[in-house]
Amino acid sequence: MPRILIIEDEAAIRRVLVKILSEENQGYEVFEAEDGLAGMEILKKEDFDLVLCDIKMPKMDGVEVLEAVKKIKPEIPMVMISGHGDLETAVNTMKMGAFDYISKPPDLNRLLNTVRIALDRKELVVENTRLKKKVSKNYEMVGESEEIGRIKEMIEKVAPTEARVLITGPNGTGKELVAHWLHQKSERSNGPMIEVNCAAIPSELIESELFGHVKGAFTSANKDRAGKFEAANGGTIFLDEVGDMSLSAQAKVLRALQENKVQRVGSDRDIKVDVRVITATNKDLKKEIDEGRFREDLYHRLAVILIKVPPLNDRRDDIPLLVDYFSEKISSEHGTAKKKFSAKAIKLLQEYDWTGNIRELRNVVERLIILGGKEISEEDVKLFASK
Repeated sequence: MPRILIIEDEAAIRRVLVKILSEENQGYEVFEAEDGLAGMEILKKEDFDLVLCDIKMPKMDGVEVLEAVKKIKPEIPMVMISGHGDLETAVNTMKMGAFDYISKPPDLNRLLNTVRIALDRKELVVENTRLKKKVSKNYEMVGESEEIGRIKEMIEKVAPTEARVLITGPNGTGKELVAHWLHQKSERSNGPMIEVNCAAIPSELIESELFGHVKGAFTSANKDRAGKFEAANGGTIFLDEVGDMSLSAQAKVLRALQENKVQRVGSDRDIKVDVRVITATNKDLKKEIDEGRFREDLYHRLAVILIKVPPLNDRRDDIPLLVDYFSEKISSEHGTAKKKFSAKAIKLLQEYDWTGNIRELRNVVERLIILGGKEISEEDVKLFASK
């Protein structure tokens, strides 16, 4: 049931608005406040789907209310009510984040249209937030070990900045989770997060993949195509396994970082991009530099902040938490009840040599859930988790 708050110092206008909205839809819950201060007191205590707010009011005017609401509840659409002399101010409030404005006396059709559209927009914002939280759970970092605590602390400090981050660690340790957390906790979280696995793309295609190409640039280029840097504009690009990138592609990435510009393959036209670059590798890039396979100048551009993700064998205290997390997640995916692991089963899993790290642990947990008994026992682990 949509909840609407009307903040208006003229009682007659308030009555008209309440009448129009109540007759339009009996499902609307309409609340009133006689000035900006009273309106803010209500907004601090309760949630609303829409606020209609007069611009000129005593004690606290509509512009001040708009500024305050955008700080505490930015998801609520604000429709400003303007008098004849307030048109310029009303237009300016839209630049400040107001959804729309209506003039006094309110035109019935315009008012109802604006209210319907604003309420639809609020629903979309709420749904988007819900989906975003759902997405974040897919990239949850599970663990309370000292090593994971340090990574989480570093993410909190680094994410809000524009600093480039290089994430290192063996395969299967969860480097991509760190990248996603950095993006989701950044100012760019509303923008795209584009992932590129540099090891999975043939060296002759990596430049086209990253920077795009124009029609006729090579045999199969039958139309213009934007690259991943353009797709990530306003957001983050995550270059996984960056140590596998060809030297010619490295040179172009370096230019993109230096000048915030890219050129599609086969074109000499610059395209401006606004992208934060996060990279990851399982290689020792300093060794790669010594052997002439990685550019030292690019390394220093990428490794402003270094985050090392430890192998699972160095954080065995997290295994019980990880097993519980995977057990719940996998059981949900298979549509079965969550299985409990006995203390002896967990202890045995903690003693294993996890060369495949978290990825291997997840596979073992899935195998045990499918093949093991109602409660996963030590015998189940010995039988089904053997290498």
